[in-house]
Amino acid sequence: MTSNRHIEQLTDRVERLLLRHEELQRTNALLTEQVALLQAERDSLKSRLLAARARIDALIERLPAAATKDSA
Repeated sequence: MTSNRHIEQLTDRVERLLLRHEELQRTNALLTEQVALLQAERDSLKSRLLAARARIDALIERLPAAATKDSA
């Protein structure tokens, strides 16, 4: 009897571990997807920032020389 009880306990524990493993795999997949989306968003924001900086630099270059001396 004790042997059967022990086997049942082990079986229950293995089943719980398998369920937990599946749950962790799903969570990991979702987190991996989130990381990829956030990395893409970060890259897009970096690109937009660089473009904005380039536009600002171009505008600064177009300012008359006297205006840049007055502000200094």
